[in-house]
Amino acid sequence: MTIREFKMPDVGEGLTEAEILKWYVQPGDTVTDGQVVCEVETAKAAVELPIPFDGVVHALLFEEGTTVDVGQVIISVQTGPAEAEAPAAAVAAPAAAAAPAEAPAAAARQPVLVGYGVSEASTKRRPRKAAPGASVAAAAPVAPAAPAVAQNGTAAAAAGLNGNGHAGGERPLAKPPVRKLAKDLGIDLASVVPTGEGGVVTREDVHAAAAAAIAPQAAVAQAPAAAAAVPAQAQVQAVAPASVPGEASARETRIPVKGVRKVTAQAMVGSAFTAPHVTEFITFDVTRTMKLVQELKDDPDLAGLRINPLLLIAKAVLVAVRRNPDVNASWDEAAQEIVLKHYVNLGIAAATPRGLIVPNIKDAHAKTLPELSTALSELVTTARDGKTSPADMQNGTITITNVGVFGVDTGTPILNPGESAILAVGAIKLQPWVHKGKVKPRQVTTLALSFDHRLIDGELGSRFLADIAAVLEHPRRLITWS
Repeated sequence: MTIREFKMPDVGEGLTEAEILKWYVQPGDTVTDGQVVCEVETAKAAVELPIPFDGVVHALLFEEGTTVDVGQVIISVQTGPAEAEAPAAAVAAPAAAAAPAEAPAAAARQPVLVGYGVSEASTKRRPRKAAPGASVAAAAPVAPAAPAVAQNGTAAAAAGLNGNGHAGGERPLAKPPVRKLAKDLGIDLASVVPTGEGGVVTREDVHAAAAAAIAPQAAVAQAPAAAAAVPAQAQVQAVAPASVPGEASARETRIPVKGVRKVTAQAMVGSAFTAPHVTEFITFDVTRTMKLVQELKDDPDLAGLRINPLLLIAKAVLVAVRRNPDVNASWDEAAQEIVLKHYVNLGIAAATPRGLIVPNIKDAHAKTLPELSTALSELVTTARDGKTSPADMQNGTITITNVGVFGVDTGTPILNPGESAILAVGAIKLQPWVHKGKVKPRQVTTLALSFDHRLIDGELGSRFLADIAAVLEHPRRLITWS
């Protein structure tokens, strides 16, 4: 049969891996060019992947929840009729299509991914030596593993295998999910005794090796058949439940750090220890702005638009940027230059089930109030649905984070990498306030502005923050200062 392989594409810019969230097809299903076959989560967003050819799904090479490197084959599709002389086992092996010496037709294929062109490898992989009973598969040579206790030393020597049942100097045979399990448990596959047909390492073999790492003497006494008979659940718990990613004990739970949460953590650490942060605060009366919000909601010309305080806060930030254009900049470390931006890509921090993301409204400075309202609504809806694209999160200049929705008064936000400032909006509450010489209940809030002190000095940062507050305290300035 003719088998075509679909590899994990680089769905972002420079991303190296993605997690398979959900498969929309199963082996035997018919697929057509452009049909979405799975959803993956990169370090930036969840993305649906379309298949670039027609056929019948032959195999799904990774399970849901598996993190896959860019360039690895994730699904194979039968695009031609089956041939009697093509062994099914040779087709099913993920690496079989990569053996140029054994499958010249596969080597001649040049799968074209939508939007990525033809991928031509700069190196060739030599064929792997076949283990007894196994089909030939290609693999890059690796260093021989350290010898371990063999079940039958004489038989292993006669078969040309090392003490663990692997061909000397060759990469152990194992399916991708088994390799992922071994990686999570910290087990070197080269040290695992394979019990699968043709010398393939099974999940039970990995669990047995993990148990052996805790109790070496017990592991030596156990036979591979006995290890295979022990339930996988019991073997994981025999290792140490709290040490296995995603497993829970009575006292603690370990959650793998990946996807959006992983890249957010890396970005925040990089930002906190690269850009010198300064945070300033201002507390003021926003009663007039809250009244304007209600008036705009009642305006028939704005019917159908989402009108809320965040909309006017965003507009106030854009007015303040116009009055203080030097705050809208970035630091080019390589060129040792300050890059002034003549546009505002306004970031809005959004909490999603997959973690915090910061999509931005492109050219927000050029939008009218209705246009800004529409853009905000689309941004929030897309983020909550987990459909924000990597492009929507790139090239931001200044960000707003609304901690007030959680009832928080203020905070000291960390800059989004590459941006000059981030504004935290606190909760808007009725508080006693001196208004026209008398203490009255007024709507009051606190803004906190963190900025990169390489780009913005204290005077500029203070003027920028004061201008935002001035607009929100007297919203008529949205007109007089525009």
